[in-house]
Amino acid sequence: MLTNSTTQTVTVENTHTLLQSHLTHGQDFVRPLSLSAHSPWTLENKHNKPQLPSLSFHQTIATHQAATCVSDTWRDCLSPGNENRCRQHLGPNLKLYELQKGRKERNQRWASVLVSLCSLDGEPAFLFTLRSSTLKGRHKGDVSFAGGKSDPSDSDVVATALREAREELGVNVRIEKVWGVLKPLRDASGMVIAPVLANLGPLEELNFKPNPGEVDEIFTLSLSHLCNPQNRGYTHFRTGDKYGYTLPVFRNGKHRVWGLTAVALDHTLKLIVPP
Repeated sequence: MLTNSTTQTVTVENTHTLLQSHLTHGQDFVRPLSLSAHSPWTLENKHNKPQLPSLSFHQTIATHQAATCVSDTWRDCLSPGNENRCRQHLGPNLKLYELQKGRKERNQRWASVLVSLCSLDGEPAFLFTLRSSTLKGRHKGDVSFAGGKSDPSDSDVVATALREAREELGVNVRIEKVWGVLKPLRDASGMVIAPVLANLGPLEELNFKPNPGEVDEIFTLSLSHLCNPQNRGYTHFRTGDKYGYTLPVFRNGKHRVWGLTAVALDHTLKLIVPP
């Protein structure tokens, strides 16, 4: 049985390019927070150690305070009632994605990430990947959700996310596990990213075979950890002499979660944590 302190070593195969899901602007500062002990579950490879589209996508914002409070409301996030609430709220979004993609804007690129809810020892958590240190680009070794660019064979943004999860993590996530699609994000290159929310279920029942060319490590952060305000901060980015913006950052775990991965996570927490 996997536990929060268990580390597994695996041998893996296959290749595909991970989505770059972090902003490329220079980091100005990270507001420091007090450190705390936290031991997420990890699975390591032995080979390697915004502006948004204009459509009115549904996104819950009223639960922001609940998501950042230390309380027991997060315990109900995987309940059937809360799942149904989230599905109903996100339901209209997939059609809007189809309409947006149907416009066939010149040179518009699309990608999806699988925002992966799960449970470990009965506790709700999120599953993350650590990008391979052998990848090209400045964001190798960063934390991300499994995901990547849309392929012509993908029927929609959900199909892209499920395919990428299969290629990167070696697991088949059934369509029934998908709760819906959150509002889109844009990275610094202008790529539109669809965060697809799915509940993978108990990790103890899954057999991961991560791709060593893309993934150095798979790890979890519990929902209780992510909802604790002591583990949250903000990163300020500069875009010029007069402009800048602030994004969330999740700290005090094994790896820092920041950039668009943190934005997608923050949006998800605001949705799934019951008000």
